[in-house]
Amino acid sequence: MAASTAEAVAEAAGATNAVLFAEPLILLGAAVLMVPLAKRLGLGSILGYLAAGVIIGPLARLISEPEQILHVSELGVVMFLFIIGLELKPSKLWTMRRDIFGMGAAQVGITGFVLSLGFFLFGWRLEPALIIGFGLAMSSTAYGMQDLSERNDLKTPYGQKSFSILLFQDIAIVPLLALVPLMSPGNTDNAASSGLVEVIKLVVATGLLLLAGRFLLNPMFRLLAATKAREIMTAAALLVVLAAAAIMDMAGMSMAMGAFIAGVMLADSSFRHELEANIEPFRGLLLGLFFIAVGMSINLSSVLVAWWRIILVVPIVMLFKGAILYGLNRLFGASHNNAIRTATLLPQAGEFAFVLFASAAATRALWPSETSFVAAIVTVSMALTPLSLWLSKFLLIEEDEDAMEEDFEGAGGEVLVIGFGRFGQIVSQVLLARNVNVTIIEANAERIRQAARFGFRIYFGDGTRIDVLRAAGAEEAKLICVCVDERETTNRIVDILVSEFDQAEIYVRAWDRAHTLELIEKGVDYELRETYESGLVFGGEALMAIGFDREEVQATLEDVRRRDAERLSWQRSGDFSSGRHLMHPQKVEPEPLVPPEKHRGRDEEEDDDIPASPPRDTERA
Repeated sequence: MAASTAEAVAEAAGATNAVLFAEPLILLGAAVLMVPLAKRLGLGSILGYLAAGVIIGPLARLISEPEQILHVSELGVVMFLFIIGLELKPSKLWTMRRDIFGMGAAQVGITGFVLSLGFFLFGWRLEPALIIGFGLAMSSTAYGMQDLSERNDLKTPYGQKSFSILLFQDIAIVPLLALVPLMSPGNTDNAASSGLVEVIKLVVATGLLLLAGRFLLNPMFRLLAATKAREIMTAAALLVVLAAAAIMDMAGMSMAMGAFIAGVMLADSSFRHELEANIEPFRGLLLGLFFIAVGMSINLSSVLVAWWRIILVVPIVMLFKGAILYGLNRLFGASHNNAIRTATLLPQAGEFAFVLFASAAATRALWPSETSFVAAIVTVSMALTPLSLWLSKFLLIEEDEDAMEEDFEGAGGEVLVIGFGRFGQIVSQVLLARNVNVTIIEANAERIRQAARFGFRIYFGDGTRIDVLRAAGAEEAKLICVCVDERETTNRIVDILVSEFDQAEIYVRAWDRAHTLELIEKGVDYELRETYESGLVFGGEALMAIGFDREEVQATLEDVRRRDAERLSWQRSGDFSSGRHLMHPQKVEPEPLVPPEKHRGRDEEEDDDIPASPPRDTERA
């Protein structure tokens, strides 16, 4: 009897373990299959996650309780907002106050009113119409921020305005949740007092977070850092995020807002980058899980029953919402293209609508049939957002390339590299390989976006502006490398550096031999023609290919370098044609019938074809 009982317990435990491991395997497998497929089709990773959720949820029914997964995966949104907070100092938020509390408030108010009026005019009761209208006015923070992050557009003008709108929406969920009891039938007397209690709880919770951020968190991380236990720092980072989220959740505010406030409080911390690195892996996995859970939570039966109403309502909601977003962005100074990008990024309803509708259903302000209908609108609108982003391409007009915001937070190092083209990228790789503290600035916004996809932190800025150079740390740099592509731009930068930042050595990429001589006269410490060393290496390899040994090749290259350095010295003291006797002329037999042209422009072109070396400091003197 005892043996059979033990066997039954063992079988039950085995079955439990199988179920426990089956669901993670299903989730991970679906993500691994669908996300690369969606990316290959150009649909983006978010739609891949949503499709994976639809397949394993309502279609295949491989997982039966998506609500639990949705609750857990909301931590991905929480951690995302924490990382965003780490990037924003309080002073930066203060500069964005007009967009946050001006445009953000206008978006929630106008969109909520228009959508509520629409539902009311189509026969809904006033209370549900208000709840649904303002709920659908909220966009998806997870979707918007993830898309901006993938495109590396968070610091662009439209990215900043989109973030401002999303941030105010996160704030607005608090008063909206407090107003839900007022919409509940028969609970009007208690609603006012409960609303006041919620406000008091919110003020107390925010105060606790601010005090903890100012007096507790930095000393705690300094103490933990002294232990040199990396896993403890990771645990502490998770503790801070989850504790801040829990405090705000108990106060009735969104957990994401609590994490965001904690991030802002740590934005000035010296541990900011380590915290971000510790949280990032959890954030990525949980945010992907969130979108899978959204796809799993689609109620196909509700969609099928009311499919014609959903097909009618979702495009109307997205169209009205997008139009209001476009108009407000234009009113607050955005260009047409930036307004279109924001309007097509945020027309969907968001995850906070689920929270609002669930609260309304709990207080019977929404009926069950109404709740399932509007929840279907939210999920379908999120699923259609990639289509909205695709359509935006046809609404953009040709205009000057958008500039990124000049944000030099964290800039400053012993080496400043100006320009991140093909030459600057190689220079940066050499410096970074030895862990040199390098600051890189680049004036091409698209190049910065591309570099960020490979993990490079590049600052947007024009190197011909002295204020940009100061902000990038030129006054403290030991070495400044000018690696820009254009000759005239290089000259303007060098003129500023020589006159204003004489504490640093100045190394410059030269265009050709004439440019080399020009830079030497300006007083740079080192210059190198952009194709010089690659031409020497190429010539050396060519010699070895036809039978010369390595020692002979090295001797030849040293001879070419020596002759070129001497020739540059002759050219500095004479004219451009000086020092020709140091070259290795090619003996041509028979002589050409037409003699080569002798004017200066032709000479310069011929000179550029001959490998040459920059002079050393002794030769310049």
